[in-house]
Order: sequence, then C-alpha cells, then structure tokens
Amino acid sequence: MTPQTAEYWIDKLGLQKHPEGGYFKEIHRSNFEIPQESLKGFSGKRNVFTSIYYLLKGDDFSAYHRIKSEEIWHFFYGSPLTIFILSEEGILEKKLLGSNPDNQEEFQICLPANTWFAAKVNNPVLYSLVGCTVSPGFDFKDFELAKREELSKKFPDHSANILSLTR
Repeated sequence: MTPQTAEYWIDKLGLQKHPEGGYFKEIHRSNFEIPQESLKGFSGKRNVFTSIYYLLKGDDFSAYHRIKSEEIWHFFYGSPLTIFILSEEGILEKKLLGSNPDNQEEFQICLPANTWFAAKVNNPVLYSLVGCTVSPGFDFKDFELAKREELSKKFPDHSANILSLTR
C-alpha cells in the first residue's frame, strides 16, 4: 500500500481548517442532549458527545486551547504526536499519541475539562490523523484559544513551550 499524503486525507475526508491549526470534520453529533440545568458552567444544552476527524501536518501545530468538556484523542494513522497538557498548578505533562506502546505511545489520551493543551507532530515531514471525542458535546462557545502573553505570564516556567505552541 502506498502511503497516503496529508492532502489525500484532507480531500478524502472533506476536512476544513481549524482555528487552533490543522484540519477537521465533525463525523458524529449524538442525538441525545443534556439539558442546560444539568450542566454546570455551560450556557445552553449540549449533545451527549461529538466526534471529529483531525489532521495535523508536520509543519503545523494545534495551538494551546481549552474547552469546557473532557476530550479523548484517538490515534488513526501517520506520525505519532506529542500532546502538551498544562495544569492549573503549572505542571507541564507530555504524552505521546501513536501506535507503538514500546515507545510509550498511547492509542488514546484523555484530556480533562478546562485544561490548556496543544499538540505537535513528532515527525515534521509527515502528518498525524487522529479522532477527537468530546463529552458533553463540542460547541465553539466552549472553546478558548490561548493568548500567548497571558498564558506565558500565568506560567512563566513554560514560556518557551507556550511561545512555540501559540499564534
């Protein structure tokens, strides 16, 4: 089998540019909904979960952002990637998403709600094709892209990492 290019997957899956970087397409939005009165910190009802395809080219990155929901990243194809998770206590954790457990790679990584995170492809000449599942379901009202200066001021020990993974 000939290896596919990032452009192949972008076209084949109908992916669009994402504000954090990379390309995405929603593939499922649960028909079940959670009423607003059952959700603390959300405005309005949310679907139980949503899922997307997400592709990140090796010369791009998923900029630091956070959402109000929990998110699970699932590895599908291409290069492993590193997910950078920055806790409110200022602890920076790096997790590898990929298909080789002997290299400490995980097939899926769970990200806590309201946590700053970013991602970068490990092999800059390749790409990573992953899936993301969000619960309660994703809504752009719950999405916050990090502001470089504010995040660096809050976490000065990680300013070099923040500088490299913000726009």
